Formats: sequence, C-alpha cells, structure tokens
Amino acid sequence: MTNSQVDVLLVGAGPTGLALAAQLAAHGVRPRLVDRGLDRARESRALAIQPRTLEVLAGLGVSDELVRLGNRNMRLVLHAPGRQLAMPMFDLGLADTAYPYLLFLSQAETERVLADHLATRGLAVDRGVELVGLAEHEDHVVCRLRHRDGHEEQAEARFVVGCDGAHSAVRKLAGVPFVGATYPQTFVLADVEADGVTPGAVHVFVSPKGMLFLFPLVRPASWRLLAMRPRDDASPAAAPSLAEVQALADGYTGATVRLHDPLWMTNFRLHHRAATRYRTGRLFLAGDAAHIHSPAGAQGMNTGIQDATNLAWKLAHVLRGADPALLDTYEPERAPIGRMVLRMTDRAFTIATATNPVAAFARTRLAPALLPLAAKATKGRAYLFRTVAELNIRYRRSPLSVDVGRVPRRGPRAGDRIPDAPVVHNGVSTTVHAAVAGPGWHLLLCGPTRQWPEEMERVGRRHREVLTVHRVTADPGPDVLFDSTGLALARLGGPAAGNAVLLVRPDGYIGYRAGLADMPSLVAYLDHWLPQPGGTA
Repeated sequence: MTNSQVDVLLVGAGPTGLALAAQLAAHGVRPRLVDRGLDRARESRALAIQPRTLEVLAGLGVSDELVRLGNRNMRLVLHAPGRQLAMPMFDLGLADTAYPYLLFLSQAETERVLADHLATRGLAVDRGVELVGLAEHEDHVVCRLRHRDGHEEQAEARFVVGCDGAHSAVRKLAGVPFVGATYPQTFVLADVEADGVTPGAVHVFVSPKGMLFLFPLVRPASWRLLAMRPRDDASPAAAPSLAEVQALADGYTGATVRLHDPLWMTNFRLHHRAATRYRTGRLFLAGDAAHIHSPAGAQGMNTGIQDATNLAWKLAHVLRGADPALLDTYEPERAPIGRMVLRMTDRAFTIATATNPVAAFARTRLAPALLPLAAKATKGRAYLFRTVAELNIRYRRSPLSVDVGRVPRRGPRAGDRIPDAPVVHNGVSTTVHAAVAGPGWHLLLCGPTRQWPEEMERVGRRHREVLTVHRVTADPGPDVLFDSTGLALARLGGPAAGNAVLLVRPDGYIGYRAGLADMPSLVAYLDHWLPQPGGTA
C-alpha cells in the first residue's frame, strides 16, 4: 500500500474530467486525474459542441483548435415521405457570441485537444487506476485506488470529484441515488461514410416507426448515424454488421443512402437519470455521474463541461482561503440546469420515438407541413436556438447573484451570462469576452470614465491576484475598452451615457451588478466571496 496526497482528486478522464482538470490548472491548482481505462475514447460518442461550451473553453485557449478541427453546421434537412425540406440552424439569436454555430466534432478529438492542453501544463491522466473505496473525514477524504497491476494506493485528497460517468464509483461509494429509468427502445450508432446525402448539413429521415439521423463529422468518419431499431427487434448485444445497419437505414431512407467503410458500430440503450445530490461533504459529482439523458439537442457533454467550469473556480478559491460556503452554491446552480436538460431532452426524445398513430402522423405529415411556418417565427426560433446553444443558462437565484441599487433596466442581470460585443483596447480590435477570458474575476465599469471614483481602482489593487478592473466606455483613451460601435454598452445594460458596475465571475456570469459605484456593498461582496489577499492554493 502506497500513500499520496493531493488537493483535488478527479475520477474519470472524459470531457468533464479533462475540462475540470484544465480549469483547475488555470486557477493555479494541480489536481490528480485518474481513470480506470487504459486509453481515451477513440469513438465519436458525443459529437457536437455548443456555442456556450466554446465560450467557456476559450479562456483555456483551446476553442480555436476545436473549431479548426470541427464542422460548423448551419442547416437541417428533413426527409419526410414524399418531400424534402431544408431550414437554417442557429441563424438567429446568436449575435452576442463569437461562436454562432453548432460545431460537430468527435468526442475523441475533443478529449485529445483537452489532454494535449493539460500536457502543456505538465498534467497527464493517471490511467489504469480505479477508485475502489473512500472514507470522508473532517478536512480530507481517504481514497483507496487500485492500479492495473493489482497493487493498491491510499490517497488523501481535500476534495474528490466524480466525473466517472453513468456508473460512477464516486456516486456509488457516496451512497447517492441515481433516479430515473431506461428508455424501451434500442438504437444503433455508427461512424460511417455515406453516399446519397449532401455534406455540411444534419439530415433527418422521419417515418412512422421513428427517425434516423445523419450528423456531419470530419473525423474519424464523415458521418455519424443514429437510428432507432423496430420495437420488436431483439437487438443482439453484439455490434451490428454493416449489412444490418444498411438494412435498417434502407427502411428509413427508402434505400437512397448507401453506407460504407464503417469505423465503429454498436447497439445501445438510452437512460434518463439524475443524482439526487451533486455534493456530499467533500465529494462532488459532475457530468454523466450527475445526470444522463437522451442525445436530443446535443446537451450531455456540453452540460458536463459547464458543470466542470462552474465547480473549478470555486474549489480553487476555497483552497486559497475563500469562504467554504462558496462550494454550497455548486449544487443550487447546476442541479436545476441538469433537471431542465433532462426534461427538455426527454420531451424531444418522446416526440421523436413515439410510434402510436397520432405521433407517427404528427412526425411524418404535420411537422413537415408546419416547418415552413416555424421558419418564419423568428422570435421563437431565436429563443429555441439560444436555449439549445446553452446561452440562456443563468443563476439569478444563486446566493452569488446580487443586484444593488438602481440597476439598469435593460441588459443582463446578476446571474446572467455576460454578452459579447466588439471593443477596442489601445488601438487593437478585441471583444468583451476576450477581455474577461482570464481565470479570475473582472470588474467592468461601464460608462463615462470621469464618473468613476478613485476608490474603484483601489478595490482592484486590493484583490489584484484574482480581480482585473476594466473601463468600458464610449470615450476613447488609453487602457480602456473603447466601445466604438455602441454595441457593448447597449448589450451590457444601458446607453453610452449611463453607468453600470458589472462584476463578472471566473465562469463568465455576472455576480454583482449596480447602477453606480456602491463601494460598501461592492467591497463587502468581494471580501465575502473572493480569496483573501495572499492566500495560497
């Protein structure tokens, strides 16, 4: 039995665990990341990255590489009996993000990019290591780890996070129930080449018995196929043959699509389950360990990465001496998001897979007839796209979300995501998001610079280790974020002549908002939630 100590032990090196490790490293914490698998995922599995996920990963410097590798999709093609319809996707409601598209990229590639980033920080996944026991104490957790050669290690960690998927060892050892059920249908997944469909679009074939999807990838194959097997299909556990998958596809496409050169094919079942708690003492759950659901809307991996982004900075702050109550905000902020995603994906999945005559008629006849009308409902489509893109996620009821005094009537509120907009810094074009992409807090002083008292600068100097002060103004000058177009100030809550204070959390959400400088309340907020000056990880 060997012994080791670490501040944070992460169990599970999928996208959630890798993102959490990277975010912790950005905040100065060196976690240990273990995974019982001997290698990372080589299959595509999750295949789409939402705009909000690209935003939160941009601060790590990996989003540009993900975009370079991926396939931006902006079009949906619906194949219904006797007709084919195309409509744009993500063309509305995304003006305030640098990533106004759904990015298709294999999970294997996403994991590789994140792992490569960790390597630049001197971190690697400790593979072939399984968590087999844990005991929580007042100020640490004792974990029993079994290595691939059979020897066991006793590791002490101040915090443990289970990112280890639907069969999470952390969740089971913590005794947290995983409530939900398994869908009755069986599905086929395949990464293949396909002839008969135009590239660069999502193709959906609808029929009375269900739906078949073809999603555009770049690698490891050009297409990801997802199709529901007939309900009376025994669906053997073994991987299907290409002939089986082709026969299934023919039933949906009328034999208009030819599949070839498969890289990976499998039968699988879907579940919808949620952990009853995201935290027990010093143990936390994130990603699929906390919530699993159907792939409808491409929410799973993205929700997990954002769990990680929410939790990472809070762990890092507490390790540097911040109020431990900061960790109490993780579950109240993320659990409602997990439940919302579960409800949304369950409804979409039920509509897509129901085989009763009413559902079949609605899917094959009614939906195609209404689709052109839906395309004209711009407000509804914009809201839908923002919701799927996860740009509408907010934490307004969180203890961290505070509005003070006469706040602007427009723009984001405390708990909302900070919107993006173009600005100019010392003659160089940039954006609001680029300015606040660093790992700390960012205080935005919006409006004429002459109205801000010197005390605001002193606040920044007191917390300079984790806080940066920015002036967003229509007045050009040195070291300001010059709003030459007026978009930034408008999106942040008011006209160029108005003033507002926005304190942006490390995960890009507004924690504190005030109409003018309210020094006592701002200082109290900072002193309460930020690490004390001089704190160490």
